[in-house]
Amino acid sequence: MSKKKNSNSGLLPLAVIEQAANGNIDAILSVLKHYEGYITSFSTRKLYDEYGNTHMYVDEGLKRRIETKLITAIVAFAA
Repeated sequence: MSKKKNSNSGLLPLAVIEQAANGNIDAILSVLKHYEGYITSFSTRKLYDEYGNTHMYVDEGLKRRIETKLITAIVAFAA
């Protein structure tokens, strides 16, 4: 017997989005948590040391700017 995966399992509930758009801090944090992995992947950069070795790191400044833009878009969504 195979289990069907819920097609909405990766989506945020509409109620959370509406609450976030109305300025609910907990809902905004839920949205940020939901997209945390996606934001981190966009914030990951390659760094090369003096020997040419590649190191991956998360650019925290870029990550915060992306999170700020997401929060701004959420709040502007209700307007």
